[in-house]
Amino acid sequence: MLTIHGSPHRLCNGLTRRDVLRAGGAGLLGTSLSQLIAAEDSGQIVGPRAKSVLFLFLFGGPSQLETFDLKPEAPTGIRGPYQPIASRTPGLMISEKLPKLAALSDQFAVIRTMTHSQNDHNACHYIQTGHPLPPAQRGAAMVDATEKDWPAMGSVIEYLDLHADARRAEKQRRDFPSYVYLPNPLGHIQGYDRSGQYAGWLGHSYNALATRIARRNNADNPYFRDCTDAELDFRVQGCEVRDALTLDRTVQRVSLLEQFDTGRQDLYRSRSVNNYDRVRAKAVDLVTSEKMRAAFDIRRESAALRDRYGRHLFGQSALMGRRMLEAGARFVTVLWDCPDGYSWDSHRHSDDVGKYLLPGLDQTLSALLEDLRDHGLLDETVVVCTGEMGRTPKPDTAQWGRGHWSYCFPAVLAGGGIRGGTIYGRSDKDAAYPADKPVSPENLAATVFHALGITPETRIHDAFGRPVSVVDGGQPLAEVFG
Repeated sequence: MLTIHGSPHRLCNGLTRRDVLRAGGAGLLGTSLSQLIAAEDSGQIVGPRAKSVLFLFLFGGPSQLETFDLKPEAPTGIRGPYQPIASRTPGLMISEKLPKLAALSDQFAVIRTMTHSQNDHNACHYIQTGHPLPPAQRGAAMVDATEKDWPAMGSVIEYLDLHADARRAEKQRRDFPSYVYLPNPLGHIQGYDRSGQYAGWLGHSYNALATRIARRNNADNPYFRDCTDAELDFRVQGCEVRDALTLDRTVQRVSLLEQFDTGRQDLYRSRSVNNYDRVRAKAVDLVTSEKMRAAFDIRRESAALRDRYGRHLFGQSALMGRRMLEAGARFVTVLWDCPDGYSWDSHRHSDDVGKYLLPGLDQTLSALLEDLRDHGLLDETVVVCTGEMGRTPKPDTAQWGRGHWSYCFPAVLAGGGIRGGTIYGRSDKDAAYPADKPVSPENLAATVFHALGITPETRIHDAFGRPVSVVDGGQPLAEVFG
């Protein structure tokens, strides 16, 4: 991922973040476009219901029994510590810790039967790509992303958009990256580099444009507290317009970009690239783009709106996600990660679930849906909110700590033609397995692509130039659309 913000650690593509900055911040993004100009037509496009996707990823695995699939009739040892409350959707009882969402449930659909067999956190690959995790060497912790991974849904959108750009007149081409990842690449706040978020075998050119927000120290959890504006510097370094950015310095940045291009040519010699100078010029334009600078400046939002979202890292990142959509992004992932190693991965107890996690989700997701509606973006944006798995029906501890459970968990969908007030699927009496209408990650990916007008049979080309379908075996959930 092209992570643009401080730290000497190396990225998946072997470059350091310092290299990225030296190439002029967003200039690296422009450079990556040079591989796309000679692209072939890819896949089948149908009538889209939406223009963009906002994917809220609750990494770690929120409990179905503490969120959207409460079981008040289940035994006391299963149903959990929180009481169910009624929502605006008939038959939908949700957690008492989600009152704002209960009042807005007519605006979203709840899938209660997400299911798969990857019962660990490497399911982050499955849920973000729609494909099972391929075998590969994944480091000491067995979680690292590799170039054998399937491309993220956002990378597929980047690929298709930039191939389409190659056939358009200059003035009609996109001037903002399609795929953006906020506030940090998945796992980086813990020191991991997890799979599923990158372009994998599709090529580094299609990785997301990612920001990086540091935590104060190893014990800090910025998702559990208010963040200062100094911390929330989402702006891409290298794109700010300062008095010190003279013509000479700009020319130096262009020179660095040229050097970078030269070094990369051998790697991509197998691809036919046309109009390379035009693409490089576009990279330079991005470096000094007022649009890029303005889009990443969250301080332009009113204090009242920022308060509505929550000043914690998830709330401010979701607000930034809306800004990315307005600027032209097409697939934005907003991540709630696990800085403490637990958070949504609530093995030990449910204290943080009740104190921080559910209230934070309730505040941010409800504010986001209302804000998208107020900005006229909800009808054209599919909002997806889910984790990579759920939690065990039977707790592991007396404090309601629950283990991994990928066999039945919820997802929330809204906007983009999704029919609000809908419940899709039914779990069994303990919320342990689907009783009907099981939904695989393939089905979820097919549904997301379908909303954007992309069929599951749409072809992209792998590292060997072979055409493969964006989804293998999944079909859109037609019933969730209005």
